Amino acid sequence: MDPRDKLVVVTGAAAGIGRALCMAFAQAGARLVCVDRDGPGAAATAALVNGQAATVDLAQEAQVAGLIDRIECDTGPIDLFCSNAGIFVSGGVEVPDPDWQRIWQVNVMAHVYAARHLVPRMIARGGGYLVNTASAAGLLNQIGAAPYGVTKHAAVGLAEWLALTHGDDGTRVSVLCPQGVDTAMIAGGAGVAGIDGVIPPQAVAEACVQGVLDEVFLILPHLQVRDYIRNKADDTDRWIGGMRKLNRRFRNGQ
Repeated sequence: MDPRDKLVVVTGAAAGIGRALCMAFAQAGARLVCVDRDGPGAAATAALVNGQAATVDLAQEAQVAGLIDRIECDTGPIDLFCSNAGIFVSGGVEVPDPDWQRIWQVNVMAHVYAARHLVPRMIARGGGYLVNTASAAGLLNQIGAAPYGVTKHAAVGLAEWLALTHGDDGTRVSVLCPQGVDTAMIAGGAGVAGIDGVIPPQAVAEACVQGVLDEVFLILPHLQVRDYIRNKADDTDRWIGGMRKLNRRFRNGQ
């Protein structure tokens, strides 16, 4: 899809990858709606790209449905929806249920709600495009953060299901899976996420725009991830052994 003159919605737009996506798509000629729970942040991004801003809690289905209704009624059909908002929760299975539920709502159900209320509209008019931001953790895993790794796996699985189910309806789907990105999420230190280097949000956004132009499903700003996926598929037991070694390094602070 050529983004020029297309109506693009980006969630998590107040900062980080979301703001960079807005700027990259605007540079490619798109019209932007910048969405975030942080209203002032969304408005600041919108001002940078001459776009619109919306304050929405994406963990709430009614608010996502209302957002889509308002945009389609007041501005026009949404051509591309970048479901980008996400949060991080560290720890293992001992993490309390409310934290598991919170990250599940943001990292998974926000994608579900967007697709639930937008895909039927896209099908009715002959197609559209969804970009779901997941993470390399959704293809590999996340040392030290079970809630993050699990929910990002689910986000990748949902994107795959949407692509295989609705591709024949004209709905294109991509999933964006970076490793370490220089955002507030890793402000306390990149840790294992920075093992292959931390890249700026602008590099992720540029990779995303190119991925949309090429209409590829899997967008990997860190090219090494493709080799890791191959290694995982070729010999899963060996791959887990390597991840255990990485886990030991992480626990020892190395």
